[in-house]
Amino acid sequence: MTDFIHLQPVSLKPSTVALPGSKSISNRTLLLAALSDNACEIRSLLKSDDTDRMLEALTALGIRLENIEEGRLKVYGCGGRFPKQEADLFLGNAGTAFRPLTAVLAILGGNFHLHGIPRMHERPIGDLVDALRIAGARIDYLDNDGFPPLQIGNYTDTNQRIIPIKGNVSSQFLTALLMALPLTGKAFEIHVEGELISKPYIDITLKLMAQFGVTVEHYDYCIFKIPANSHYHAPEYLHVEGDASSASYFLAAGLLSGQPIRVTGIGGNSIQGDIAFAHELEKIGGTVVWGENFIEVSRPEGQTVLPFDLDANHIPDAAMTLAIVALASGETCTLRNIGSWRVKETDRIAAMATELRKLGATVIEEAEAIHITPPATLIANAEIDTYDDHRMAMCFALVSLLKTPVIIKDPKCTYKTFPTYFEVLASLSTDN
Repeated sequence: MTDFIHLQPVSLKPSTVALPGSKSISNRTLLLAALSDNACEIRSLLKSDDTDRMLEALTALGIRLENIEEGRLKVYGCGGRFPKQEADLFLGNAGTAFRPLTAVLAILGGNFHLHGIPRMHERPIGDLVDALRIAGARIDYLDNDGFPPLQIGNYTDTNQRIIPIKGNVSSQFLTALLMALPLTGKAFEIHVEGELISKPYIDITLKLMAQFGVTVEHYDYCIFKIPANSHYHAPEYLHVEGDASSASYFLAAGLLSGQPIRVTGIGGNSIQGDIAFAHELEKIGGTVVWGENFIEVSRPEGQTVLPFDLDANHIPDAAMTLAIVALASGETCTLRNIGSWRVKETDRIAAMATELRKLGATVIEEAEAIHITPPATLIANAEIDTYDDHRMAMCFALVSLLKTPVIIKDPKCTYKTFPTYFEVLASLSTDN
């Protein structure tokens, strides 16, 4: 694949897309399986850059992994204690690997160096480190305070059983604490300070932990109680749901094109909060059909795409797709409460504003919101920079459904979560 892809205007046919496995579920499941006291076969595991980084880390920590066939992996758990107590771990830009591994290794103790690409070293981790230090972890910053790279040393129990964590930067900090503290065998309370963002991602964590034998009670997402004598015990088999965030591009394609586009691998009972994206499409003109293992979106003939003003805190990743849908609405659209975009793979508010303007949109950028007014006619052949951010590339590819050719730079950045994205999108075309 070249360093850009030139997408021509395309019409879609009724189609079905089998989703790749969820990144959030895949990396959480890999780590929980590795920490269990038995073996677990994981099915429909996502193959991507982010899961590769987690697998490399687990291998470096001494975990035995057995590839059965594509998408099926057997993980032999270590019983809550990694065989290797010293490792140098490169984790790329995989937040779903970096944050939980930081917490788990800090609680277990040892001698570990955690680092990633330059952007990972710009993504804050200070709130998580502060919480882990209260619990007894030894963590040193190797460059800038509050940011990776990190050096982790021995753990000393401080007998502090109430651990505060800020909730307004990244839900991955709370996820990391929830997954790590049961390894002590002690009872803990985690107290969330301020508003907890991205609550549906915490629900994923809690539901997966319960499948691995650790049930955490919470009180309105403010206090989380980890029971004493906890340990992880894996189910014999675990199926990874399709990625609901990745589903958003194809569900939006159904709305924009009017053709029924169905995604399989998730359904109405999914544990992923991003399925709420389909509800948002329904509010702005989409017709949504729900099944046990599918979601389908289309748009009735004559129904326009309606403008919206949405608090998107509950679907921060999928909400990026709505920024492109806004271009089809004809009026100003607003996404609010998306401050977490600023600390993702790139500053997504700034990046989205910059690239939408290349298409002729008028964009007002705020600290935690973005207002998008589409032009009368989109600018053709805009060269979209993707900032090494998979979601920027996948979102802006949908511009080709708006009768507008577009150039997507660095399309290989989609390998982070969806290596075959552009091939799958092309397969929906009436030309295929």
